[in-house]
Amino acid sequence: MHDSSSVGELAKSLREELNRYSPGGKLPSSRALVERFRVSPVTVSRALAQLAAEGLVVTRPGAGVFRAEAPAPAEPVGDTSWQEVTLSADAAAELVPRSVDASGVLATLAAPPPGIIEFNGGYLDPALQPERAMAAALARAGRRPGAWGRPPVDGLPELREWFARGIGGAITAAEVLITAGGQSALTTALRALAPPGAPVLVESPTYPGMLAIARAAGLRPVPVPVDTDGVRPGLLEAAFEATGARVFVCQPLFQNPTGAVLSAERRPEVLRIARAAGAFVVEDDFVRRLVHEDAGPLPRPLSSDDRDGVVVHVCSLTKATSPSFRVSALAARGPVLERLRAIQVVDHFFVPRPLQEAALELVGSPAWPRHLRAVAGELKERRDTMTAALRLRLPELAVPHVPAGGYNLWLRLPDGADESAFASAALRAGVAVAPGRPYFAAEPPAGHVRLSFAAVAGLGEITEGVRRLRVACDEVLG
Repeated sequence: MHDSSSVGELAKSLREELNRYSPGGKLPSSRALVERFRVSPVTVSRALAQLAAEGLVVTRPGAGVFRAEAPAPAEPVGDTSWQEVTLSADAAAELVPRSVDASGVLATLAAPPPGIIEFNGGYLDPALQPERAMAAALARAGRRPGAWGRPPVDGLPELREWFARGIGGAITAAEVLITAGGQSALTTALRALAPPGAPVLVESPTYPGMLAIARAAGLRPVPVPVDTDGVRPGLLEAAFEATGARVFVCQPLFQNPTGAVLSAERRPEVLRIARAAGAFVVEDDFVRRLVHEDAGPLPRPLSSDDRDGVVVHVCSLTKATSPSFRVSALAARGPVLERLRAIQVVDHFFVPRPLQEAALELVGSPAWPRHLRAVAGELKERRDTMTAALRLRLPELAVPHVPAGGYNLWLRLPDGADESAFASAALRAGVAVAPGRPYFAAEPPAGHVRLSFAAVAGLGEITEGVRRLRVACDEVLG
């Protein structure tokens, strides 16, 4: 058995022994290292590859592994202070200075230190990922004829067809572009639909990664409040009138972070209001495949009710598989499709063909529906465990809405509570949470915290994490 820790330990041991060999000297054979360190051949080859990447050894096929020649002396470090002037000089000419703040995104991507329970993750724990099915799909995909060739820039026709069927309504395969993950698709959509300096309407609260995309493109996010039935149509209409915006970004199903579902009454209202404003609705349908077992029938994507090309639809396989399985779709009708395609091609060329082939293999296998059913049951159990533990141990934290899909709960802190102090105290107690501030485009109405139940190893970690939060609450709230 090999894992990253044993590879790291073997690499460390070999690094310490390198001084025994003169430059150009030959190291023991892989077989000798396997026997001596009692590790697998895969661990040996990975450890040697790590040393080769560090420039410490050289591998010569058929001859063995040798200590590398002494490296040349390091180049003197230059002076980069001129960049401060150059990077800030542009901002003076920009209507809305571009700001790239990745902190809200990194909060869900960074691995927590050892021993910290991860209530701030945005992806399924490896125990919930279809690792065996993905490995089998990738192996089968690699053997397909032409698997390493250049794909059509719009994506493989069969994959576009599969996404179009899932979206439904009038969307056809010809109106689907394959993109590298939802974040990439949202970036393409916002660049296509809004010029720098323009306002863009966003839900409040909303996904920090989308706010970061908008600001990095020089757009001005304008918040429109949501409640448990989704975005509030009256406020949406007023925001379009006040700003002249031409884009509204919306998560109608299990909204991040609130878990809200846009109600049946509000769906046609949102489309009508956007159409009257001559505006596009970017529908981020990010979590449809992470429905809970007790959810009942799901509302269709907003785009399936849209005849006039108002909706630009984004959906992805990533959330239901693995952070590295970055395959998603961007769907639109009418002339806007050509602009989306042009930006997608210029920015990315295309999604690597082996990954697209692997996606086709995965979703066409019997393992795929089995995986989705298993995850639906697991997420419901985790949600119920976290909800019960919070009500028992932390009654002062309000849980306004318990969703039937997605992977998190959105908690309101007591009035006057300092959410950054709470997040810091939680980390000291051994649990990482996501503070609410990055989810708001403007001043938040209260302190909030988002707790994810998908990125932890199991139910025991959820119970223990809430116990640790009690400690943080006692410290901050008295």
